[in-house]
Amino acid sequence: MKKYFILILACLPIITFAQSSLRLPAIISNHAVLQQSSDVQLWGWAPSTSPVKISCSWNPTDTVSVTPAKDWTWITSVRTPKAGGPYTITFCSDKQKIIINDILIGEVWLCSGQSNMEYNFTWAKVLDAGDAVAQSANNEIRFFQLSHKYDNFPQTNSDGEWKVSAPETVMNMSVAGYFFGKKINETTKSPVGLIASYWGGTNVQAWTPKDVFDRDLDLKKAADDFKPVSWAPVEPSVIYNAMIYPILNYKISGTIWYQGESNTDQPKEYGKLFAGLIKGWREKFNNDFPFYFVQIAPWKGYGGISAALLREQQEATLSLPKTGMIVVGDLVNDITDIHPRIKREVALRLANMVLKEQYGLTGLQPYFPRFAKMTIQKNKAYITVTSIGKLNCKEKSIKSFQIAGSDKVFYPAIAGIEKNGSIMLYSKMVKNPVAVRYCFINDGMPNLFDVNSLPLIPFRTDNW
Repeated sequence: MKKYFILILACLPIITFAQSSLRLPAIISNHAVLQQSSDVQLWGWAPSTSPVKISCSWNPTDTVSVTPAKDWTWITSVRTPKAGGPYTITFCSDKQKIIINDILIGEVWLCSGQSNMEYNFTWAKVLDAGDAVAQSANNEIRFFQLSHKYDNFPQTNSDGEWKVSAPETVMNMSVAGYFFGKKINETTKSPVGLIASYWGGTNVQAWTPKDVFDRDLDLKKAADDFKPVSWAPVEPSVIYNAMIYPILNYKISGTIWYQGESNTDQPKEYGKLFAGLIKGWREKFNNDFPFYFVQIAPWKGYGGISAALLREQQEATLSLPKTGMIVVGDLVNDITDIHPRIKREVALRLANMVLKEQYGLTGLQPYFPRFAKMTIQKNKAYITVTSIGKLNCKEKSIKSFQIAGSDKVFYPAIAGIEKNGSIMLYSKMVKNPVAVRYCFINDGMPNLFDVNSLPLIPFRTDNW
């Protein structure tokens, strides 16, 4: 027994040394895409007795040195060049060395949200994907996908690996995310890295940093009141801790987001919750990045007018700087399916807005027509909109307008487009109109479009 004990003691230094190796987070690995022309952070773990030395092949004469802290964590930054590659990055700590290969410099975007963002090519057939999978081989488009995970405490690392776009790798990638990245790559001629962090059926609270709730009692109450579900954790911050926190140090160009369906039971709180997430992420990333999101699509299964109220809250979030919203109410093949199978066009609308606002492309008009004002003349209401060109109806009659008098009872409205572009509305049931709504129901699909075929944003003139 004594001999075995001595043998165990003799092995302890070996075990300790094996656990002391230089390590990198999963996201800093082969095939990664780093944000171009930026100070990007590199980080990891190493013994605090030796500095970590970093050499990047785009600037081989400049070696960066950083000494790990007592907890063996280290973080530093390097300056990236303009888009290009491939490059290598070498990390050395004492006698240990890690080389990561095939690094591209380009544009990095975070794709997040719930199932309509997660929707991949293995789900029900995407109606507007064409032969995209077969033609997906592209060394300049890469994905880093995180698994569904949650935790009560922030996690310092994640799973996942960078994959180069190809028919065998793209199948499990977000369809909207893929087409978004493809459009950005084709137009900017820069490599694109897509960080895929999403989970179907999740609420906004679970994606939000804990600090946001600690600072606001109203938000904390809205978070705590959420009822449990069987398919995902709903506790505040638990998904953020495991699927966003581990990548906070990674420099991103911006975020695209498709979520909200799971918050329709609390629609009136969504605007403040969503704004809290956006501001919280920017604070934690230490990056005032742009945030673009999708207004939830029509679906027949919501209760009351909860989806209409939530869409209104989403639009209100545009008061935050560097935000943008696209409308997809016309891109629904079946209002009884919460997962519309038209995804490529969703991605292109997001990409066009990003290309216009973030990459300065001229000639694009990605902005949706929206309500401007209402005037009343006798028994008719006239709606003025802000749009690119005059609105047109793609069907025989304009649908989804409602009109009400002071009794607050809404009736379907007969609508027509005037010569000056305004919309005239009336109903025989409403002699003295005071309020108008457009697509302000759960499953209302717009059929008024501007010259770029972008639909009029749902709206209401009342606050009842």
